[in-house]
Amino acid sequence: MMTAAFNNSMQLEGKTILLGITGGIAAYKSCNIVRLLQKRGARVKVVMSEHATEFVGPLTFRALTNEPVAVGLFDDPSDPIHHISLAQEPDLVVVAPATANIIAKMANGIADDLISTTLLATPRPIVIAPAMNNGMWKAPATQANMATLRDRGVHVVGPGSGYLACGDVDTGRMSEPEDIVEAICEVLNPVPQDLAGKRIVITAGPTNEPIDPVRFIGNRSSGKMGIALAGEAVRRGAAVKLVLGPTSLDVPRGVECVRVQTAAEMLQAALGAFQTADAAICAAAVADYTPVSPADHKLKKAKERLDCIELVETVDILAELSRQKGERRVIGFAAETDNVVEYAEHKLTRKGCDAIIANDVSRADSGFGADTNKAWIVSAAGTQELPVLTKPQLADTILSLLKNN
Repeated sequence: MMTAAFNNSMQLEGKTILLGITGGIAAYKSCNIVRLLQKRGARVKVVMSEHATEFVGPLTFRALTNEPVAVGLFDDPSDPIHHISLAQEPDLVVVAPATANIIAKMANGIADDLISTTLLATPRPIVIAPAMNNGMWKAPATQANMATLRDRGVHVVGPGSGYLACGDVDTGRMSEPEDIVEAICEVLNPVPQDLAGKRIVITAGPTNEPIDPVRFIGNRSSGKMGIALAGEAVRRGAAVKLVLGPTSLDVPRGVECVRVQTAAEMLQAALGAFQTADAAICAAAVADYTPVSPADHKLKKAKERLDCIELVETVDILAELSRQKGERRVIGFAAETDNVVEYAEHKLTRKGCDAIIANDVSRADSGFGADTNKAWIVSAAGTQELPVLTKPQLADTILSLLKNN
């Protein structure tokens, strides 16, 4: 029986994070950082610079955290050395946004307010998310300060590129809260790089087979499972090419994505990527049939028949990859509503792949678009029933099948 290493969605349970907020417009995003950290199980405390309070009031963070918000060096008469207790209590300190000013203070050991004295005194890991005008970011002084902080082991997230508060479109904007929280998790819970050096092709999402420029044959797949697989694989060190059907979901950072619409496009992209890959995971819900002759104009039901569309079977991507795999591993999915394991066993034999992940999509907690899955791993070694898992947890379990290959 295989054992599963489940990814814990409460990655920060039992951890205390001190969030430092300095005076930049991106301070409004810090509210979301608090919420995301709490969703991961963390207790969050906040320390703000005086200038930060001009952008977002301390009361906002008091309400979000249910903790006192620290601003001034002498605000708490009961704790005359407040910066020391703040420095020692958390498991990690994150500064987001980190302005050019606080970066300069950190690099040069300046401690003239509560947040800078706390940063100087803390023995804990520090993560910063720089946020400033592009000119300030590119300034030689800022770049020298950043080099100093990196040399001292400070973890840096971003900055990103895009619209800045000054109206420019350039580098300097604070990274998104999700990326900052992910970086915090990686510092406190380093992900084993057990897939480093592996190249994995993952298909995800539905395919849309055009009837005419308006109508298509599709399915209910959201792409969530394949995207979760891609994200977890990158976190564990793999190089991932994601062949993604029509979906509005974001692609995880570090994933190379090829967007497609039809089964034929997905086949071509998957076969091309598989030429240099070590493994493939087919999580896409590919249409079984496609119209023989899609119309080049919108069909009018008053004049043209829509009740008799001639279809042709699409090429089976999972079977084709399995035929070409050699010593490589190929894993497929089976979305079923009844006799789930039995149908998956038949599919394993027909397709020639190494494993089938069988989903019971008749369940409310496992259907298309759900955030959890009830699944079985079916392979030549036997069948393993899994508990209901979040999609990242299931992805982590599936990827463990590739570790020793």
